[in-house]
Amino acid sequence: MTPSTHGSGTSIGRRTFLTALGVGGLALTTSACGTDGDSDDGDAAYLDSAGDPADASGSIDVWVLDEDALHPVSQESLDRFFYTPESNVTARLTDEPNDAYRDLLESSIDTEERPDIFFNWGGGSIRPYVRAGLVEDLTPYFDEDPDFRDTFLPSVLEAGQIDGRYYGIPMRTMQPKLMFYNTAVFNEVGVDIPATWQELLDAVDTFVDAGVTPVAVGGADAWTLLMWVEYITDRLGGEQVFLDIAEGTGEGWRHPVITEMVQSIRDLVDRGAFGHAFTSVAYDDSGPLLETGQAAMMLSGSWEYTKFLNADREFVHDRLAWGPFPVIDGGAGNPDNVAGNPTNYFSVHARSPLKEVAINYLRQEMGSDEYVQDLLDIGDIPAVADIEPLIEGHEHEAYFTFVYNMAANAPSFQLSWDQAIEQPQARPMLEAIRSVFLGDMDADGFVQANEDAAP
Repeated sequence: MTPSTHGSGTSIGRRTFLTALGVGGLALTTSACGTDGDSDDGDAAYLDSAGDPADASGSIDVWVLDEDALHPVSQESLDRFFYTPESNVTARLTDEPNDAYRDLLESSIDTEERPDIFFNWGGGSIRPYVRAGLVEDLTPYFDEDPDFRDTFLPSVLEAGQIDGRYYGIPMRTMQPKLMFYNTAVFNEVGVDIPATWQELLDAVDTFVDAGVTPVAVGGADAWTLLMWVEYITDRLGGEQVFLDIAEGTGEGWRHPVITEMVQSIRDLVDRGAFGHAFTSVAYDDSGPLLETGQAAMMLSGSWEYTKFLNADREFVHDRLAWGPFPVIDGGAGNPDNVAGNPTNYFSVHARSPLKEVAINYLRQEMGSDEYVQDLLDIGDIPAVADIEPLIEGHEHEAYFTFVYNMAANAPSFQLSWDQAIEQPQARPMLEAIRSVFLGDMDADGFVQANEDAAP
């Protein structure tokens, strides 16, 4: 796979994409989305007496993160489904700050104050609740209605699986992690954008000799270092290595690829790939290193583009390129595999007295033309199938298309490890990763530290 060298695009921002791009006036058609609200044999066929808000009564509580851009999208979606002349069910949208959300969900989910529908990150963020029987298994609903399942990109939908079952419906943007390049630095030093691991190592050596930091990284924040661990592990051993780790028993860390990954990380550090003071660089200070030409490359999430646009549009249009993580020759991983945040999910509480209504809401709205268009208008690229016509002609079509195709074509879209595993194991893992980068821990110590954190 050859990295893209487009100099213009659009970004996937966490909160401020609308402001960054000025996309409030998008003029996009909506005929290509995965769900058509006018279909005679689609959603309406499944609004039976158990799930039709006209044949039920009560109120549904929906919990989401407190985000200014997303709130009206969520509220309008609820209004379309619940606030009709026929409906006897109302819906209440509750916004909670990100820092407090996990704790509130944990303290409420097994009480009468529980939500009916709740935002989550998939993976480890809800695995304990799934195994406690508190989250509705959506697999039978997909089996009954394959069109419901096929509304969404398979790689993203499957990333929300737990123990091979579906518990989440994609409800937000996709955030794959990818390489960013300052083409002016590459041209000045005379280096081609690397497509393979060996080419990356050669580029690192050349940039070091030229006095340029090869890779910008905010090493003071361990989650930025995790990106390298994720991709190197996947390229070497394939997605099954981390699937085994995510089981949480500790045994997955003993895979030989983990030792090889740690050695590869140490090789990068020893070559000077990240400079000599990277562990004191905060994440927010790493992007400017790439923008100003002090560094040549950066591995980050697709949201990084929003930050670049806010900081220096000229850099984005004239000197920025992007592409997939390099291929490791001889590795078992598919080069189209992606790591990152596949999306955020809505899940349904298994004890909700209105769970059938809640599921029909998700069935009808999460892939609807209106919902998809509203997400695009705030700069989100939803994990809905067949939205390419909506992207075509956009001012930043190249970047939208690249990000969408990364997810759409990924055999595996691996959730960020610190989200995929449960928090009591994620924190020690991040500490161990930072120790590896610092040179304070070898491969055996890394494996042992993560095994010790497992229950």
